Amino acid sequence: MKLFFDTSVLIPAFFEDHEHHEASLRVFLRADKKQACCGAHSLVEFYATTTRFPGRHRLSGEQVLLLLENVQERLTIVTLDAQEYSGVLKRAAEAGIVGGAIYDLLLASCGLKAGAEIMYTWNVRDFRRFGPEVAKRVRTP
Repeated sequence: MKLFFDTSVLIPAFFEDHEHHEASLRVFLRADKKQACCGAHSLVEFYATTTRFPGRHRLSGEQVLLLLENVQERLTIVTLDAQEYSGVLKRAAEAGIVGGAIYDLLLASCGLKAGAEIMYTWNVRDFRRFGPEVAKRVRTP
């Protein structure tokens, strides 16, 4: 079974005091490159988010790179080409998706491209609005 991991699952997997840590870590540790993936954009989101966490949770760029090595060892990284990006933008405009939700649509599109049967996310409501092909795959860990 092909699994796709949203950034909202990857980040809590590495932070013990996050409310979704245990469930996120459990599914992450069961994943391997043969059957699990994430979008390339998640690596950037992970970096941006964790280097701007408040207080003691903030990580340096070097610390984040070490965590991302773990992600890249366990998950296949899915990318979109220029034509696919254009298609995502057209789809977003037609569906009235605006603002930061475009990044979730990019990730959902990576999951579809990879043939993911399950898309793990804690942003269920956002992902479900991307249409039935995404909605039927969305799960929380």
